Amino acid sequence: MGLIIVLIIVAVVVVAFIGLYNTLVSGRNRYKNAFAQIDVQLKRRYDLIPNLVETAKGYIKHERETLEAVIQARNQAVSANKQASASPGAPDAMKGLSQAEGMLAGALGRFFALAEAYPDLKANQTMSQLMEELTSTENKISFSRQAYNDAVMNFNISREKFPNTIVANLFNFQAAQLLEATESEEERKAPKVSFS
Repeated sequence: MGLIIVLIIVAVVVVAFIGLYNTLVSGRNRYKNAFAQIDVQLKRRYDLIPNLVETAKGYIKHERETLEAVIQARNQAVSANKQASASPGAPDAMKGLSQAEGMLAGALGRFFALAEAYPDLKANQTMSQLMEELTSTENKISFSRQAYNDAVMNFNISREKFPNTIVANLFNFQAAQLLEATESEEERKAPKVSFS
């Protein structure tokens, strides 16, 4: 009778550990999926930026430095995004992506402010369409970032609860990093763009 009780207790503990492990795996997969949604939108934005710059080149030829800064910031963001895509949730990758996205936002802000000074560029139909697509993409990125951060928060909370923390440490479930904005207060202000 004592052996049966011991076997039942061992079975309950094993089932509990399996359940905790599966909960952590589900949480990790949720935040990785949420990052994949960000990745899709970021790639869309990265594809739109060269078109914006190309459209603007004909109008603001002597502002080459600003155009090159946008392209350089875009390329750095693409590189940082590749690293983050390879390991979503990794602190270094998320920090690098946040910083690169902050630099890109600053460069785009300067580009849009410069574009305001060119009435012909503001009136360009292609530029208007690209701006509309970029605005839509930016909104989708914001929603995707929020979903990712929510999934990361839920995973980290689950990972830190007892007895989950035992399973998390035993199977090396690392805490995931939020995707935070790193811009300065000036960069956080949305650039005011009006093409009307």
